[in-house]
Amino acid sequence: MAENDDKILRIKQLIDNLGITQSEFAKRIAIDASNFSKHLTGKLPISDSLINKIVVELGVSKEWLCSGSGLMYGAAGTGMNPDVHTHIRTLTLPSGAIVPEVRNGAKVYGLDVTAGNLGRDRMFTDDLVIGSIDVPFINPDCSIVKVSGDSMKPVINNGDMIAIREIKNPNLIFWGQIYVVLLEDYRMVKYVRKHENPNRVILRSENKEYDDIEIEKRDICDLFIVENIIRIDNRI
Repeated sequence: MAENDDKILRIKQLIDNLGITQSEFAKRIAIDASNFSKHLTGKLPISDSLINKIVVELGVSKEWLCSGSGLMYGAAGTGMNPDVHTHIRTLTLPSGAIVPEVRNGAKVYGLDVTAGNLGRDRMFTDDLVIGSIDVPFINPDCSIVKVSGDSMKPVINNGDMIAIREIKNPNLIFWGQIYVVLLEDYRMVKYVRKHENPNRVILRSENKEYDDIEIEKRDICDLFIVENIIRIDNRI
């Protein structure tokens, strides 16, 4: 029973970290919300089937989920640098996935998040919305924007889109995740790594031709975690 309770606590921690509701979490792992609620209240056990759904759909470390050991998101099998870990799902969608009107999905902004000089207060205004994407695995509360440049290649390629979610507390950083980092006069998409100085962070590219950037935490104006990488294929 204690083991089951510990798993419940870790799942609740995961929900909090993702910043979504219990019902939204159930939708993302394709499970009935009512049954999922019973799992979290202990009326139903945390089964291997439920654990595997969370691991497969969200990229969570099974070791962490079952025992609490290691990192919440494991690096194994990601094909990325061994010193980073991520839960990001890459989706290849047809051009028709972007509908010109805003429905129930995530809003798509006509904005290159790594270029231009728009201030934070102008980045996500309604006049920049060009449509929406409503598909599984993309949180409708996310904002979808375009990325340019090759610093994160091959994980994020020039012209890819990303679904991002604002982190309300900039001190709550999941080390090794990919973020959009907004500074006063610049914005970047980078892995955020822990620095030996607690007042600083390391911004790391996937492309080895780019050097690490060290910045003061206080210089971060806004922080958005990347939840999905979206590639539009006009051939499908």
